[in-house]
Amino acid sequence: MGLTSPIFGSMRYLLPLTLFAASISLALGVTMPLVRMERLYFFSEEPSLIEIVRGLWNQGEIGLSILVTLFSLVFPVLKLGSLHVVAFNQTEPPRWLKALTNWSMLDVLLVALVIFAAKTSGLAAAFSQAGLWMFAASAALTALAAALLRAGKA
Repeated sequence: MGLTSPIFGSMRYLLPLTLFAASISLALGVTMPLVRMERLYFFSEEPSLIEIVRGLWNQGEIGLSILVTLFSLVFPVLKLGSLHVVAFNQTEPPRWLKALTNWSMLDVLLVALVIFAAKTSGLAAAFSQAGLWMFAASAALTALAAALLRAGKA
């Protein structure tokens, strides 16, 4: 059954909308603040993912900066871009795309752990911000798009 079958007829519109929403969510998730950290009631920070990567690099944490860049920026963009190509050129997905799928929610989990650690340490209060939710939405929508592509090719 392909995307033109009666069962998947509505997917002709659902897949492009899902890919579009995932792309917008990723862009917002990378640029909007992920977390708000408050210390001593006077100081607060609201870094975006790009600011976190830049801060790690500037503080000499080159390896960590590169890892965060790969898993949080490069891999999601590669995966989403590949899904766009596969969907609109109606080609088979590359084999490495499945490997990227396994890392989709890792970034969201790591930020959630940072928030949890900050809250339980008592050193700072941490609150999730819209960027984290947009980033999580992008990962979920990208997974949905991949599932829609698989269902359409079945």
